Amino acid sequence: MKERYLPEGWFKTTLGSIADWGSGGTPSRKEPNYYDGNVPWVKTGDLGPRVLKESSESISELAVQNSSAKFFPKGSVAIAMYGATIGKTSILGIDATTNQACGVGNPIKGLTFSEFLYYFLLSEKDNFIAKGKGGAQPNISQSLIKEHEVSLPPLAEQNVIADKLDSLLAQVETTKARLERIPEILKAFRQSVLAAAVSGKLTVEWREKVNPASTKKLYETSIDAHKSLLGKKYKPPEEVDIRNLKKIPQNWIYGVASHLVNPGDEIVYGIVQPGKKLEKGVPYVRGTDIQNGKILVEQLLKTSPEIAKKYERASLKENDILLGIIRATKVAVVPKLLEGANITQGTARFRANSSVIGHEYLALYLESPDVQAWLHSNYRGIDMPGLNLKDVRRLPVALPSIKEQTEIVRRVDKLFAFAASIEQNANTAYERVNNLTQSVLAKAFRGELTAKWREQNPQLISGENSAEALLERIKVERKAQKPLKKSSTRKKS
Repeated sequence: MKERYLPEGWFKTTLGSIADWGSGGTPSRKEPNYYDGNVPWVKTGDLGPRVLKESSESISELAVQNSSAKFFPKGSVAIAMYGATIGKTSILGIDATTNQACGVGNPIKGLTFSEFLYYFLLSEKDNFIAKGKGGAQPNISQSLIKEHEVSLPPLAEQNVIADKLDSLLAQVETTKARLERIPEILKAFRQSVLAAAVSGKLTVEWREKVNPASTKKLYETSIDAHKSLLGKKYKPPEEVDIRNLKKIPQNWIYGVASHLVNPGDEIVYGIVQPGKKLEKGVPYVRGTDIQNGKILVEQLLKTSPEIAKKYERASLKENDILLGIIRATKVAVVPKLLEGANITQGTARFRANSSVIGHEYLALYLESPDVQAWLHSNYRGIDMPGLNLKDVRRLPVALPSIKEQTEIVRRVDKLFAFAASIEQNANTAYERVNNLTQSVLAKAFRGELTAKWREQNPQLISGENSAEALLERIKVERKAQKPLKKSSTRKKS
């Protein structure tokens, strides 16, 4: 492998040469007096923040005395050594103990410092992950960390690198935070579009130009069709309950859902007991199979033709509308490939009477925020909240003319497509920003962020200020010092 160029004044060494490393331990869980004390006890799940100021658990002084847990001073840098968290890093913002899954480096004074060590470990996360061993429980050891190579800049340059990274990565985090808000903003945008669509606000100018006729006669015709088909079994539509729903334009009316489906195709739920899972059979749709307005066809379970036959009333046709009625009121349009499939008792089927209401308009109406709120206000039950079919059938539906419904769907589709393009661009930008963090770190530890500074400050990187000279001086000084007796308790202040 080609040797990597080192900037002037830098020196190749190991992490074990620039920090004192150790790890902690876990006091016995069988001793209740060992836990919930006043000593912070850091685990790998706590790591991640740049400066860690609190731990999720604490232990007692007695636990420290009777286990391999030990104190590490504020300013030490902890790195996760086990499992999925390998490479997660934080500066300890408090004196703390750790468990054995945390490797902790205390920077050697005069040679390096917390922020530089933290950023270096952060830049090497992928390399540490690659070095992890153990399959189901990959890990890196403390000795592996100590042997890990580091290109060490002079101390003055380390400060400049840390300052630049503070500034640049703060900008990256600000950008990430803004991008992370975009999905919620777009969700609110889509909800406002739906609200405007089903209240007539989205097509105000269109109505002024077209002046469509009222839908009252069409609705009355639909009622007559139900009455004619059902005869004595016919039940008139319930009184329209428009509480909490918005006022609609003059040429619109509120109809009731039960009289907006095809005569003879009542709003129904499906299979109560689908039986055991089958490799082949009749697919059926549960509420959990509906996501983001789509049916997740590839995950549908299957029941036997015999069971499906018992619930033939709930068999599906293309463009049927499904509404979840247990826990979540999710909505989807049935695609052609699911003709003949069925649903469960947790899903209601609408088969729109196209002479008075289009299936696409009905779907977006059911998804609109005020209608969702109306449905939720009629929930029954606590452990498994859901809707009674009687309440679904009396749902008020705002009815514009068929022409206006078509225009509403067209405008909603256009606005949603616009939102989708923004979301896609934001996701792409977010991926780039995520990659930018590692790119900035890599440039920093190749010396690229401080190239101009080195040109302007040659005296701070050469001679006795070079990294090699610093390492040698610290080595001599530490060798001359009398070794301190190891203690497992905290120094009294």
